[in-house]
Amino acid sequence: MLEVLPLIACILIAFSIGSNDTSNAFGICIGAGIITFRRAVYLLGVFVFIGGILQGKNVMKTVGRELVSINVLILSIALLVSAFMIVFANWKRLPVSSHQAIIGSLVGAGMALGASVRYDTLLKIIESWIISPLGSMLLAMVVYSICEILFRRMPLFKVERILRTLLLLNGMIIAYNTGANELATALGPIVYYGILTPIEAVAVGTLMLWLGAMCLSSRVIETVGKGITSLDAFSGFSAQFSAGMNVLIFTTLGMPVSTTYCIIGGIMGVGILKGVETVRFDLLKRIMLSWILTPLLSFATCYLISLLSIS
Repeated sequence: MLEVLPLIACILIAFSIGSNDTSNAFGICIGAGIITFRRAVYLLGVFVFIGGILQGKNVMKTVGRELVSINVLILSIALLVSAFMIVFANWKRLPVSSHQAIIGSLVGAGMALGASVRYDTLLKIIESWIISPLGSMLLAMVVYSICEILFRRMPLFKVERILRTLLLLNGMIIAYNTGANELATALGPIVYYGILTPIEAVAVGTLMLWLGAMCLSSRVIETVGKGITSLDAFSGFSAQFSAGMNVLIFTTLGMPVSTTYCIIGGIMGVGILKGVETVRFDLLKRIMLSWILTPLLSFATCYLISLLSIS
């Protein structure tokens, strides 16, 4: 009977990821007027499912088996707390990393309940959180500079058409990464605990993610697509391509990294090249504060709740 709780929690967190992460894949496309919100959500569902089936097992293994020795109580507390934090951040219109919430919650609950924690794996994950957005920022600056050279002599309307197509393709790649990395992080614990098979977990998770995207994701899309700096198809392509490539690399390595912060890193790189005055540093400060507080609050909350549950 207790196994129903982590399953319900996982369904909630998949819904929450959808409410927060549509902006990662198609926020820039929507902000640049390339695709409508409804069409973006349908594309998201298709490519999330494909990514989860083809490559989700890499991240599932890291989170579900190699980080914490999990049990039903750890799963229930960690996933429920994570879901609450992601929904709350979405309500505040702040993009938040579901990875950080889940990892912080699992470690906090695991430590409080005496489970074995692999600190070497945890350190690798934290390093990936730092490296991935910085890599996206630097790559976005390089891609933006190269594109300026390549497209300088082409007619503007032709450049715009090419970039709009590439930007939409990049959105599909990031949607794929969302299934292979973001959703896989949430599914890993219940898969390796034996509650669902990988295929069952991906199917249920994708459905709930799609519902979350359809119902709630428009709030965060406003922040990522338009709020940090003004984006056209040219700058949007540079930011999104760099993020997609970074996440794909870390997914192959089995590291749960944040698509949210890779996208923000790419947007930041483009904003710097366009002129520092175009970047809203007040919003970036709030996002960075969220980046620090999310894993710490998740850890502390789950640690305290876990202690109370056994007292």
